[in-house]
Amino acid sequence: MLEYSPQRRAERLIASGRVVLAASTLLAIGINPTGPIKDARMAAAVLTIYIVYAVFVAAVTWLADPPPGRLGLVTHALDLAAFTMVMYLTEGPTSPFFALFVFAIVTGTVRWGGPGTLWTALAAVGLFLALGVHVGQIKRDPYFELNHFIVRSVYLAVVAVLIGYLGVYERRLRGEIARLAAWPAAVPREGDALIAETLAHAAGTMGAPRALLVWDDAEEPWRHVAAWSRDGLRWTREAPGLFEPLVAERLRGADFLCADAAAPAPRVFHVTQGQSGQWVGAPLHADLRARFGIRSVVGLPLRGETVRGWLFVLDIRSPTSDDLILGETVARQVTVRIEQFRLLERLGAASETDARIGLARDLHDGLLQALTAAALQIEVARGLVDTDRTAAVERLRDVQRLLAAEQRDLRTLLRDLKAVPAGAEPETTLAGRLEELCRRVERQWGLTVTLETGPGLGRLPRGLARDVQFMVHEAVINAARHGGAKAVEVRAEAAESRVRLLVVDNGRGLSFRGRRDHAELRAPGSGPVSLWSRVDQLGGSLTIDSSAQGVRLEIIFPLQRAGARRAG
Repeated sequence: MLEYSPQRRAERLIASGRVVLAASTLLAIGINPTGPIKDARMAAAVLTIYIVYAVFVAAVTWLADPPPGRLGLVTHALDLAAFTMVMYLTEGPTSPFFALFVFAIVTGTVRWGGPGTLWTALAAVGLFLALGVHVGQIKRDPYFELNHFIVRSVYLAVVAVLIGYLGVYERRLRGEIARLAAWPAAVPREGDALIAETLAHAAGTMGAPRALLVWDDAEEPWRHVAAWSRDGLRWTREAPGLFEPLVAERLRGADFLCADAAAPAPRVFHVTQGQSGQWVGAPLHADLRARFGIRSVVGLPLRGETVRGWLFVLDIRSPTSDDLILGETVARQVTVRIEQFRLLERLGAASETDARIGLARDLHDGLLQALTAAALQIEVARGLVDTDRTAAVERLRDVQRLLAAEQRDLRTLLRDLKAVPAGAEPETTLAGRLEELCRRVERQWGLTVTLETGPGLGRLPRGLARDVQFMVHEAVINAARHGGAKAVEVRAEAAESRVRLLVVDNGRGLSFRGRRDHAELRAPGSGPVSLWSRVDQLGGSLTIDSSAQGVRLEIIFPLQRAGARRAG
């Protein structure tokens, strides 16, 4: 995992601070320095050169993106050298500009964290000690004060330790944020993989070797108990009342931690709605603690809409209140991922249901309609066997052709359901399939069907083309079967943004007179239910004009949305 490091911002901050520090030091020397200065003129000259250098480095830092790779290391070394020279030219180890070394330690921490603090502190303390030895032992400066020198040495070491701890804490915090940001966005399809991955990330983020998840699902009649460690996941489904209550009543709904839950009188730190407190007592159900050998535990409630339970992060060494702050975010992540998984399961079940409904509708609009027509043709053939054998044979041949055509359509439907690659077998164009459909209906129902198709139909996805075929089939069959029509006109066209179907017959009309739009046809008994449902699923509209002279049926649906839903 790459660790985020805001290097450009850090260098800009350091460069700006360097300019301000150098200018203020030069100003302090020029106004009225405290104590004698060995060589004020030389010190001012050094600081003037240093200010020019600091301004130049600041300009490079602000303009370059990213800053030159070794710029930080080079400027860090130059800073230490310049600070040592300024202290030597003022009062040596007792110089009031002792804080310059503190600035160097801070910059080392900002740049490189704990290691930067360590090496900078060693360099600063070494330079300070060398400066003290040179002034006090070699030059024997009368203003040198050993006690003052010792106090400042200790002060510098203490400051280095504190700043070093701050750097370590900042790096740890940055690592926790990075681990939180690294939670995977994709949700695994399998429940075991989801729980294992989720608990592994939760334990890794909290720095724990084990994690335990106990939760109830509103849709399932059992209690889930999932324990994760580096050895893997162990997930069982238990009776609903097992380990009840999971946590002590005093801790219900609270984030809590306990360093040793197996102690005779465990001390528990808890936070409820922002209010913290301490309590002495067993935080967990005794059987749960014994079964999983729980000692150090951080308890985090799961407060989802459908998932309720607890996440227990186990075996953290010396847990603190900081772990509860981080744990609250981790618990939310766990809750969200489990609920995402449940939502995907519901969506999958809904998609499966939609697929079944679509298959039933396709079979109704295609195969069942054809079987009805075949039954009528056979019935007519039976009546002709004794009076006109030739006509009866022709009727049976029509039935044979009908069944062969429906067999091809059924094979196409099954191929689409199996996702057979396009081109695996020859496929007729939509215009050709509509032409064949119209001729077949003519033979079956004894009416005239006029078909007009546009060139855009050839660009429709396979699944959408099948929808168009079924819609035309049902509209024409309804005109013949229920409207008693003798002639039907069909027009099918596809533009860049929509598909339009128009079916006009000369039958006796529907049960109503006038025009009804898509919303009005939603009511039961207002129109063809199966046709309306198919159009509505594609995001389209169905409009019917019914009169004693026939029916005018118009279907329009957007190509983009329909294609996304029904791409073959």
